Amino acid sequence: MKRIINSFRKPGWGKRAGAVLALSAMTAIALPAQNFTTLFSFDKTDGGKPGAALVQGADGDFYGTTYVGGAHNHGTVFKITSSGALTTLYNFCSQRGCADGANPVGALVRTFSGEFFGVTLSGGANDLCGGGCGTVFSITPSGTLTTLYSFCSHGNCTDGANPEAGLVQAANGNFYGTTEGGGANPDGTVFEITPTGTLTTLYSFCSQSKCTDGNYPYAGLVQAASGDLYGTTSAGGANRGGTIFKITPSGTLTTVYDFCSQSKCADGNDSQTGLTLATDGALYGTTYMGGDSNFGTVFKVTPGGALTTLYSFCSQNNCTDGRNPAAGLVQATDGNFYGTTYGGVVNNYGTIFKISPGGTLTTLYRFQPTVGGNPVAALFQATNGDLYGTTQQWGANNWGTVFSLAVGLGTFVVTQPTGGNVGTVVKILGTDLAGATGVTFNGAAAVFEVVSSSEIITSVPAGATSGKVQVATSTGTLSSNMGFRVLP
Repeated sequence: MKRIINSFRKPGWGKRAGAVLALSAMTAIALPAQNFTTLFSFDKTDGGKPGAALVQGADGDFYGTTYVGGAHNHGTVFKITSSGALTTLYNFCSQRGCADGANPVGALVRTFSGEFFGVTLSGGANDLCGGGCGTVFSITPSGTLTTLYSFCSHGNCTDGANPEAGLVQAANGNFYGTTEGGGANPDGTVFEITPTGTLTTLYSFCSQSKCTDGNYPYAGLVQAASGDLYGTTSAGGANRGGTIFKITPSGTLTTVYDFCSQSKCADGNDSQTGLTLATDGALYGTTYMGGDSNFGTVFKVTPGGALTTLYSFCSQNNCTDGRNPAAGLVQATDGNFYGTTYGGVVNNYGTIFKISPGGTLTTLYRFQPTVGGNPVAALFQATNGDLYGTTQQWGANNWGTVFSLAVGLGTFVVTQPTGGNVGTVVKILGTDLAGATGVTFNGAAAVFEVVSSSEIITSVPAGATSGKVQVATSTGTLSSNMGFRVLP
């Protein structure tokens, strides 16, 4: 495994590069007042060192994983309320030889049925990696875990080894992900797995001379409207600085961009995080290194491969704007992107920032040991409008934290799925939905049933067109965070 952060992952602290002129939009603005709350501090018995983003369940609570700690010190799956009440749902390594997996680092993905799917970095039925090669699992909201697949099930781990990132469920219902190792070469893979556990290796990296197709993909994938999946590799490519790639669901891979294409890697180097598909159709992400000071960047890239560096970190004295982002971005309902840096400021505890699509960066919060620090997971916007995240260390017990940050954004609803034909059953998740009086798909009224205060069941009505889904309640109308695509 290439990167380790305090016992599991550490993005490489790079050598400083010479300064390169920044874009005019690269202006960091003074720290504004924000409402930051540490919701929970892990103490290792209930988990420790959370390294994955949170996901909101149909019950309105948040679900996540810790890398270590728990009953067997190999990580946990947990549930936490918005007020900070935490329940441990599962302790990994509960089976002999950790056959159920160990050390989860990727975010969970919520399915339509309400289950969650995830991966573990190690453990599983096969021990060719020493400590196990990792697993894919499903888990119910009540904590019943099923191991769907153990990596290194093929000789020489040609099916992949050690997945570091969470899965994405594609429009066809199957899940797609990456492994940092294994494969035919073995420098990592892209795989597809069905909900019942049938795995297909779609691509093995370093299949081209000198690994010009990239190697060591640490990040997960995102599916575009075209059906293609996009991701990053941390190394390899034409300039050995990593790549952005596109891959079809059948496994045809195309390199979209090679990092370090500019002098002194001004365009970024070593992307260790997934991409965010924005409302403008472009992909946004971060690099851990590269940029003006070699302390990382925020970038935008079109599906066709035109890349713009939006911001270079450590542009301020003493890196008060942060440095070395180890997590990806989330686009919130205000259209801006929110993210974190692993280091920066005194003692390098990291920051939370907001950046506009044009590249104007605002530092929102600077971590300190008492409240947590050194985040490595992406932020998540809950349907109450607030941002939630985890820190990989520090906090009251020095084993990491769960936190929230209110930035003044209003409540909204989420649809699952985000597209479908007329008649497709759709779940609407939100906050305070019990008094809902109407549901519309871009203005077309739909029949609906209120399941709970956080869930509505409906279906795409006849005459619906693509656009926002809205729910009328006694306190106002809630809109979906993204448009619903009505398919022909």
